[in-house]
Amino acid sequence: MTHETHGTRETHGTPERDVQRRGFLRDAALGIGGVVAGAGLIGADRAAPTAEAAARPTDTGTFPAFHGAHQAGVLTAPKRSTTYVSFDVTAEDRNGLSELLRTITDRARFLVRGGVPAPAGITAPPTDSGILGARVPGDGLCVTAAVGASLFDDRFGLAGRRPRRLRAMEAFPDDDLDADRCHGDLSLQFCADSTDTVLHALRDIARHTRGAMQVRWRVDGFSSPPRPSGTPRNLMGFKDGTANPDPGDSRLMDQLVWVAAGAGEPAWATGGSYQVVRLIRMLVEFWDRVSLTEQERMFGRSRETGAPLDGNHESDSPHYERDPKGDVVPLDSHIRKANPRTPGTGDQRLLRRAYNYDLGMDTNGNLDMGLLFCCYQQDLARQFETVQKRLAGEPLVDYISPFGGGYFFALPGVRDGADWLGRSLLAPGAA
Repeated sequence: MTHETHGTRETHGTPERDVQRRGFLRDAALGIGGVVAGAGLIGADRAAPTAEAAARPTDTGTFPAFHGAHQAGVLTAPKRSTTYVSFDVTAEDRNGLSELLRTITDRARFLVRGGVPAPAGITAPPTDSGILGARVPGDGLCVTAAVGASLFDDRFGLAGRRPRRLRAMEAFPDDDLDADRCHGDLSLQFCADSTDTVLHALRDIARHTRGAMQVRWRVDGFSSPPRPSGTPRNLMGFKDGTANPDPGDSRLMDQLVWVAAGAGEPAWATGGSYQVVRLIRMLVEFWDRVSLTEQERMFGRSRETGAPLDGNHESDSPHYERDPKGDVVPLDSHIRKANPRTPGTGDQRLLRRAYNYDLGMDTNGNLDMGLLFCCYQQDLARQFETVQKRLAGEPLVDYISPFGGGYFFALPGVRDGADWLGRSLLAPGAA
């Protein structure tokens, strides 16, 4: 998998006795005495609007700001439902690409705020699918747009404007990539509080952009509720994303996520971020036959609490300096490899935005489910690739199989009502 995921423990006898026993063994190994304590959019239903009001957004609750220097979906915590869609752009020329991005912006601007769709003529097909009713609720929807390296070929004259670090995703040693589920010219991620909201937004944008882009691959995902509390779990049963950097810390996001002016990137890319998507199948039937102790040692965390094996609470930081031989948190555990927590690895952290997925069964009748991994960072090589190479050969590779995804660049935000996604990229003379 990529980057830290998390964990519970098996108990024998009474839970209290088992916790005491494990705490004693842990503290003995560490040589210490005693146990160390360790903006969604809300749609508002109203009476039928006047003709004038119908043309305006109707949600008055709190919603992710659509306008700003950055796209809101990058920092927004995973919602209950998502679909990640990669497209091949089929627009004929640069003007067609410009019109495509304008249309995506206009539709996303309406969808995230909600409102009443424009009326259709008497004999015309409806202007909306109707699956959300007559009034479209915002429902916490976020739409995040990113571009792939292939968009910067010779079709649109953009070769000189490619983000400096953007390229096609390479195959790593433990990958089994399916070419039909990799890469793309343009990606859109839709996430919301309800599945029908996500599907409505996908259909709306697909309808309005028909002929300008074609779906290349798509994966639907979901985020589990916290059980019983804390970070949601992945389909291996472990809490996933405990060690994420705080997206509310703007200074930290400037250090790890956002491309800044003067960083060697094209000027238009300021405010964007490198996006990595990885489709990672979990061999859950195989995994479910592994002992809980072994599972926890592979992750380096308790499955029940999510705490590191040398801690008591999910939020506890592991103390690797007290465990140099890996007697408690194994040296090859996922959390120790993903984030060694040394002074030299602080700037290698990334912001993960992962979801679970379930594709049913494969052709052999095996369950096909796993992780729709997504993360954002300033520098692919410094962050994602460095961590990914550290994870090569970890024990978890016997239970997972990365099969798709790609590298993309999340476009800078839409600053106001006159702006649109990719405007600075396509502006004449833009660098």
